[in-house]
Amino acid sequence: MEGRTPVALVLPSPLQQVAWQATAAATIDLYVKREELIHRDISGNKWRKLKYNLEQVSSDNKKGIITFGGAFSNHIHATAAAGYYYGISTVGIIRGEADPSNPTLRQAQAWGMRLHYVSRSAYRNKEDAEDVQAILAKYPGYLLLPEGGSNQTATQGTREIVTELNTQKDITHMVVSAGTGATAAGMITALLPHQHLWVVSALKGDFLKREINQYLSTPSKQWTLLTDYHRGGYARVDNALIDYIHTYHQETGIALDPIYNAKSMMALDDLVAKGQIPTGSTVAYIHTGGLQGIAACNYMASKRGKRGINVE
Repeated sequence: MEGRTPVALVLPSPLQQVAWQATAAATIDLYVKREELIHRDISGNKWRKLKYNLEQVSSDNKKGIITFGGAFSNHIHATAAAGYYYGISTVGIIRGEADPSNPTLRQAQAWGMRLHYVSRSAYRNKEDAEDVQAILAKYPGYLLLPEGGSNQTATQGTREIVTELNTQKDITHMVVSAGTGATAAGMITALLPHQHLWVVSALKGDFLKREINQYLSTPSKQWTLLTDYHRGGYARVDNALIDYIHTYHQETGIALDPIYNAKSMMALDDLVAKGQIPTGSTVAYIHTGGLQGIAACNYMASKRGKRGINVE
């Protein structure tokens, strides 16, 4: 795939050792796999999930990509960017009403993505909703990607997070955030026998266990789903979380988004404090990118008169 606007991919993504108070106190070596540095616009697990789907567009002579997402979706943002850089037509079916000031969708449109808005009820029932099916019918020959870009093809790309990591460092434990489960599923298939993956759900409930297992051809006991670190629900942001993001950035130079990475890094701290990751472990935190979510969070905070995030 040759990009229309050449921007080099940083692969393998850097593995940075981090001196962080919570892990240092427990004599645990912490590394952050800086997936957010792969590409300035198609970063983290979004690049990994799109990689082989983009190749399929070319190999199957698809006319473009049509996919789904919410108003501030990292996947919509990354897919639009990929379409721009690789010269692929993209279409987004968006949950909710149009908002011309929304920074995520404004950028997606600037990259050439065509947006169609549907009601929340139609979005929930994509397979049966007439509105959604009518939009899909307008784009025959397009590759249809599920919400979050999560399909079996995506797990081929996310598997490479671990295979790449294992060429960089001998790791005993890994921690990653999860929204749909495809990133974690791909990673699980590449774990070495002595490795364990902690999967931190960004949403309430334990349904991700089922979602992850459906991607796995054989069951695995090398992973644990954590469901108590969503801080009130998906996309909920409080002052303690903002303080944590600021402190982490000041001490490490690494920015964390408030929807996924900050919450899962806090979960890592808690695992260490509880002794579930034992002293002497070598831990890799997988930074899944999504930093455009900071601008999205700040946009909503400004509308509500609430506090924003500053990691410049």
